[in-house]
Amino acid sequence: QVQLVESGGGLVQAGGSLRLSCAASGRTYAMAWFRQAPGKEREFVASISWSTYYADSVKGRFTISRDKAKNTVSLQMNSLKPEDTAVYYCAAGSRSGSTSAEYDYWGQGTQVTVSS
Repeated sequence: QVQLVESGGGLVQAGGSLRLSCAASGRTYAMAWFRQAPGKEREFVASISWSTYYADSVKGRFTISRDKAKNTVSLQMNSLKPEDTAVYYCAAGSRSGSTSAEYDYWGQGTQVTVSS
């Protein structure tokens, strides 16, 4: 069992930046970030394994990175928009992909709020 703990959420103005971090208690093949806005389904944001993948809505603004030695993954979010407001979840597992079902472990989530 791998435990994930996110940090770094908060309130920021549109156009600003935030950096999310996720610490894992063990190694996994892939790690990812998902988000869920009020009244909406959870959606893929970015993943990292041998390569990185991004949702079209964040491509060019968000960057996912990983420190394998420390079992951490980060999400640098720049040029934030009000529509980026959501609870952001860290995920990890033995497969990489853009659907929730492909990940075995989940963090508790961290709130990101972007004001206009």
